[in-house]
Amino acid sequence: MNLKHWSVYFALLMGTCASSYAETLTLRKDPETGAIRVFREGGDVAIMTQNAAPGFRPYIHPILSPDGKGVLTELSPSHHVHQTGVYWGFTRANGRDYFGNPGNGYWRRVSCLPLISKGDAVQWETVYQMLDEAGGVVMIETQRWTLRDTGDRYFLELQWTGEAVTDVTIGNYFYGGLFVRMPWHKGIESAAVNSIGQRNRAADSQRALWVDVAMAIEGRVDWGHIAILAHPQNHDFPQPWRVDKNQGVGPSRAKLGGWKINKGEKDVCQHQLVIYTGELNASQLNEDWLQYSGEKSLPPSSGWPGGVITSKKP
Repeated sequence: MNLKHWSVYFALLMGTCASSYAETLTLRKDPETGAIRVFREGGDVAIMTQNAAPGFRPYIHPILSPDGKGVLTELSPSHHVHQTGVYWGFTRANGRDYFGNPGNGYWRRVSCLPLISKGDAVQWETVYQMLDEAGGVVMIETQRWTLRDTGDRYFLELQWTGEAVTDVTIGNYFYGGLFVRMPWHKGIESAAVNSIGQRNRAADSQRALWVDVAMAIEGRVDWGHIAILAHPQNHDFPQPWRVDKNQGVGPSRAKLGGWKINKGEKDVCQHQLVIYTGELNASQLNEDWLQYSGEKSLPPSSGWPGGVITSKKP
């Protein structure tokens, strides 16, 4: 492990010490598929899987609930067949839709590697080329993921970097970027709630520190949750969010308008996912955001005191 990785590990370990409990995790890479699976010490079932096929967009699925009862992500549901668990994709990069096209000549794997393979915090990285219609490289996309497991919650951090190989324009659109697809179906009880208390479609296009999406999960009596937290160093923070009618959720800078990444330059974005089951405790998520962001207080625009949000159909 090099010095850079030791510094990351130490910082994560200090954050873990604030929790009452931390699981020891291990990464195992599948030599045939390139997938990286995460296991708890002594466990034989992966708690989450990073998929990394050569010609298909990288994505995380399945994510097992922290208590092992139910899967919290979904792959290619009938209502959005292009959506793949937890993933990143722009809808308009030089006019090309990488969100709606997870394969089909849009993506080419460069690498998928464990960086920290065992400990209280593990880390891995995927590197992919985003391709134009002729197979040329538009952008090199790097996703670096870091996972901590406190037993009842996962803290999954993403640092996304896009390096422009040619001049890149990200066009204005309703969604695009990081996205989370949970196992929603018609008639399911569910709720998406943001950091200012707006729910479901009312939270769409609103700027917020975080959005928590939750729903009933097969095999459980309570709900599963995936909350996405925004980092204050992100461009246009706090960005607006996409909350679709099927509870697909993700931050969307493109809602504010297009932007450019000049050839040779890099664009960086950071988020943390908090994955858990039970009730939404907004005050706890606010504390999680403070710890993640390094800020001493919530921005005045957060505007919501928090509290416990019960799992009732809105």
